[in-house]
Amino acid sequence: MLNIVLFGPPGAGKGTQSQKLIEKYDLIHLSTGDLLRSEIAAGTRLGLEAKKQMDNGLLVPDEVVIGMIGNKVKEHRHAAGFIFDGFPRTVPQAQSLDKLLQENGTEISCMIALRVDDEELTQRLLLRGQTSGRPDDQNEELIRKRVQEYNTKTAPVADYYAGQGKFRTVDGIGEIDDIFHALCQHIDAVKDRQ
Repeated sequence: MLNIVLFGPPGAGKGTQSQKLIEKYDLIHLSTGDLLRSEIAAGTRLGLEAKKQMDNGLLVPDEVVIGMIGNKVKEHRHAAGFIFDGFPRTVPQAQSLDKLLQENGTEISCMIALRVDDEELTQRLLLRGQTSGRPDDQNEELIRKRVQEYNTKTAPVADYYAGQGKFRTVDGIGEIDDIFHALCQHIDAVKDRQ
């Protein structure tokens, strides 16, 4: 099973690249953002708690996200693999994900980080906010807080996967197809070793 963690701050292009990778490798997309938005839209208890945290520019509690991911992994246990978009964001989340996957007879194949500088991210998110209607992409102060939160809390996750020999980076600035090609080179190298 090919399980990829696509990593990067808000606005790095994870959603765009995830779609292309899903099509090429026949993966199931596990976007915590999509899972959370669907829970919020449904008005579930988990969704309401997530909305409160997101509205304040904070990350959603681990147990909420792990529970949603666990349900999706079990629902698609015969898939070719998964692409994790926006998760894990902390070392405890990465450890919980490893445990969840081991319980389901699989593991993370690789983690690939899209590198984009903070100013580029802020501009991308403000632009996205003009077309998406997402309130969290329309407030520059909140955007900068989200990017800072990402930088502070998620850098150790890269070290965690590097310690397992699973961490790779790709420049997230440039043409979409060039970034995709670079991602595929890393993934194909991992597949060849499996």
